[in-house]
Amino acid sequence: MALLEVEHLKQYFPVSKGLLHAVDDVSFTLEKGKTLGVVGESGCGKSTLGKTIIRLLDPTAGTVRFEGQDIAKMPAREFHKIRPDIQMIFQDPYASLDPRLSIRELIAEPMRIYKTQPTKEALNRRVDELMDTVSLAKRFENSYPHELDGGRRQRIGIARALALNPKLIVCDEPVSALDVSIQAQVLNLLQDLQKELGLTYIFITHDMSVVKHISDDIIVMYLGQIVEKAPAKVLFQQHWHPYTKALLSAIPVPSLHNRPQRVLLQGELSSPINPKDTCRFAGRCAYCTEACKNGKTPALREIAPDHFVACHRVQEINALPDAT
Repeated sequence: MALLEVEHLKQYFPVSKGLLHAVDDVSFTLEKGKTLGVVGESGCGKSTLGKTIIRLLDPTAGTVRFEGQDIAKMPAREFHKIRPDIQMIFQDPYASLDPRLSIRELIAEPMRIYKTQPTKEALNRRVDELMDTVSLAKRFENSYPHELDGGRRQRIGIARALALNPKLIVCDEPVSALDVSIQAQVLNLLQDLQKELGLTYIFITHDMSVVKHISDDIIVMYLGQIVEKAPAKVLFQQHWHPYTKALLSAIPVPSLHNRPQRVLLQGELSSPINPKDTCRFAGRCAYCTEACKNGKTPALREIAPDHFVACHRVQEINALPDAT
């Protein structure tokens, strides 16, 4: 059952030279209880995609259907009623927390705003429950964010996201600012919570090892567009877009003998401002031809069951049969 359906979503920002295409014609479906990984280099539009989906940014065009309702065009007053079902965990836990509030006050804040607890005693019990759920010791309840380390701050962010019993959580690089050992703890916590509460995640990251660990499906973004989409297990075995090949070749392998050959990207990045209707990866692609540079933007095509690629030469590069 689809919890979220995104169709032709666009997010453009006006700049001095025109329109910056941060998210450009993105479509996907996310089933309830699943995790969709979103990967790509910095500046590919993955964080903007997450913020647009949850209406921190109003989309330029496209539809975002949550449980069948198009929340992209929904008036703010109506969307306010749905907001508890859609939450976000931010990349920088310190920047996302009010430094003037104690840990107990921070976790209680969403419930105070939405008046989800009938009494002060019920509110306190719920805060205690949430602190226990994210393994945050009660002795920190009167501390302030600057007194805690990054891992504990992120646990506060997770507790706040859980406070209103959401159905969908957008995780915007939630472990990128943490030490490796703490990353593993937070990832395991997110997976345990998903199993226990039936949560659905959009997990945004630039770390391919992390996305492999947590995702059911993965979309690879480049300059605002999806260039490849496949189940996580399939993508790491059969990656067909040249950009995906480069990303996966950069994953460190703990072996001196079985390391894959590194794919080094050369050339210039295309400008995301008023981009031409052509392949945006052409300037960095080793397989690029004149047809790639001068042809239309490649459509995202299903090359194999549930495996979509946007590349004019995907069959030729990977010696695949023509899907058409």
